[in-house]
Amino acid sequence: MVPIAGAAFLGLLWSLRRRDRLSLPRAAVAAALCVYLAGIIANTVFPIFLDKPASTGPWSDFLNVVPVAGYEPADAALNVAVFVPVGILVALVMTRPSWTRVLAVATAISATIEVTQFVTANTLGGGHIADVNDLLSNAVGGLFGFGLLVLLDRVPAVRAVVDRFRWQAGPPVR
Repeated sequence: MVPIAGAAFLGLLWSLRRRDRLSLPRAAVAAALCVYLAGIIANTVFPIFLDKPASTGPWSDFLNVVPVAGYEPADAALNVAVFVPVGILVALVMTRPSWTRVLAVATAISATIEVTQFVTANTLGGGHIADVNDLLSNAVGGLFGFGLLVLLDRVPAVRAVVDRFRWQAGPPVR
């Protein structure tokens, strides 16, 4: 994951530089985003076992599409908490952040992880189950992060600091 995160970081820095928006705070957002996403991927997709024995069970053994049933509150809380930074970081990077856009991005990231978990569990012996509850909890976490940023944005002194980290000039988040 480190080489991929490093390449993504360099790409983000290049994008900021090309738009004449590169600054230390914005580079910090790029670094946080890359490290965060690399950590999420490493902890949700791996381990993968390349010498996996042939599976005799159905693919559905690695899929839970029933919401709430059997979902532990601690798992829900963890999945919400893990995606709070997504809501904050994505809003800082977006041109015109809104709750619908942040929700769409958080959901897309989570759905990509769940699909990857499903595919790797069935083809490479990944150790995870794709779960609709994780998807829903992650989306809520993204919204919580965005809501937190909106609240912070209402405090003028905090807004001045947050503005230094925004990738786009413009009105505060809504």
